[in-house]
Amino acid sequence: MAKPNYKFDKRQRDLAKKKQQDEKLLRKRAKNAAAGADETSVAQPDAPSNGAAATAES
Repeated sequence: MAKPNYKFDKRQRDLAKKKQQDEKLLRKRAKNAAAGADETSVAQPDAPSNGAAATAES
């Protein structure tokens, strides 16, 4: 009977764990980016887009 290759098994577990962590990080970033985009889209219509419009109104 062949000996088990524990190093290979450990490497595979480590790779799977890293992949899962990377996917979780990407989901968090996407969620934060979506939340940030919603906040900025709400705030932008109230604020003037350039300085010329602000001086013309004054």
